[in-house]
Amino acid sequence: MHDERKTRSAASLFLVLLFASALVVFAGGRSEELKSRGLMTDSLPSTSEKKNIDEYVALLRENVRQQSAQITGAVMQLGPEESEKFWPIYDEYQRALIKLNNSRIRNLGNYVSDFGQLTDERADQLIKEELSLRKQRDELLAQSYERVKQSLGALTAARFLLIESQLQLITDLQLDSRLPTGG
Repeated sequence: MHDERKTRSAASLFLVLLFASALVVFAGGRSEELKSRGLMTDSLPSTSEKKNIDEYVALLRENVRQQSAQITGAVMQLGPEESEKFWPIYDEYQRALIKLNNSRIRNLGNYVSDFGQLTDERADQLIKEELSLRKQRDELLAQSYERVKQSLGALTAARFLLIESQLQLITDLQLDSRLPTGG
């Protein structure tokens, strides 16, 4: 019963984080509707609005980072022996993932800051870097899956991969919500 409650609690937390991330993404694409309802005054956010959005996205990102181990632990439901094998692999994976995500943030930040004067060549360079970083992230997840599978079996490794895939979707929503889409 206690494990079931922990799993439900982690799942609820995960859904709240997913919902909060989705709000950032969907609000960004609905500026005209928000403007017509008096919730947004200009088509371009003011400096203070942009700062608030940036801080909100940073907070969401930090919350996902802080909560990912808690969510993973609750959903994985590992015993003491399994935990001894799993958590060192997970911690190494997280350290490498944080480095990749920080590189993505810098790269996408360059895209955002250069957006008004992007050339085809610069846009191509930045997007190819994003694709390379995503590929590295996928390779990191595949390597970590194999390590968990070798230590704990395919079922446990599959749970790990599926949880991480969902957490990565949240991270992608957060990062992509900051990207300009207009021309």
